[in-house]
Amino acid sequence: MMPPASLESLDDLTAAIERMRAARPRASGPLIVGLAGAPGAGKSTVAAALSAGLPGSAVLPMDGFHLPQAELVRLGRRDRMGAPDTFDVDAFVALLESLRDLHNSGETLRAPGFDRRVEEPVPGAIALAPEWWCVIVEGNYLLLREHGWHRVAPLLDLSVGIVLDDAIRHERLIARHIAFGKNPDAARAWALGPDERNAAAIAATLERADYLLDTSANESSAGSSTR
Repeated sequence: MMPPASLESLDDLTAAIERMRAARPRASGPLIVGLAGAPGAGKSTVAAALSAGLPGSAVLPMDGFHLPQAELVRLGRRDRMGAPDTFDVDAFVALLESLRDLHNSGETLRAPGFDRRVEEPVPGAIALAPEWWCVIVEGNYLLLREHGWHRVAPLLDLSVGIVLDDAIRHERLIARHIAFGKNPDAARAWALGPDERNAAAIAATLERADYLLDTSANESSAGSSTR
């Protein structure tokens, strides 16, 4: 396996996607671009900026596929919400497979969103219209091979590992947890506990990406809500 190529900027990633678009048959379904990375690495910020520079594209966050908290409690997994086995992987894979036929179906797909204030998925919050030519999927485990996630990578046309200096990433995560209701001690404990265990598992998967994009250079302009 070839190591991922490094991208210097978001403009480089945009250009790579445009090249793929030009080479695809017009009848193909939407180009599916996956952004993978640890919590706080900047996936949502990159996805939003990328979509803004690619008219006709949409963003699909993986977070909407969190299992509901009641189900996590039943399974005994609530204290590690965000781990690979706390998502509905089957539903996520099924939606990605449906995207392949989005242009032919002519029907808008509905995907769940995620409300961080209550940490619950929101059914049908995201509309994926048949006219979109690109869907940017962002999430932690797009390149993971365990817990059924191995089915995701083959459905991506392009995969990008988003990386960020750990100190900056931790600072952002703590600030985000505080912003969504945790006290400072609890925010730090979660960021350096469950979040960091997940980050270690994710880091090992990024060698499977097509590209790596380091967002550290843009840290001064990114907000504390960056995922």
